[in-house]
Amino acid sequence: MVRSWVATIVVRRPTLASACHLHAALLPEAAREVPRSTAAISRRGATVTLRLEATDTGALRAAVNTFLGWVDLAARTEEIGGGERSPPAAGA
Repeated sequence: MVRSWVATIVVRRPTLASACHLHAALLPEAAREVPRSTAAISRRGATVTLRLEATDTGALRAAVNTFLGWVDLAARTEEIGGGERSPPAAGA
């Protein structure tokens, strides 16, 4: 049995629209094939949850740093972009 390391990151956004934007931005990244790690993204209301799993601590650290960087970038981009817009359409 291969031991895996898991990190769960919960991001609470100020609005539903902001959470929808973050979720939509991270979904393509979670779908990518990355050696030694996997990511699952879910959203419930204004909360986005990232579940990262890796085969070793180095891969988990890299995944956590990468996803936290994307979360920060999305939040700053939204701030600079002038605030809220309606959530993306379902399936978009």
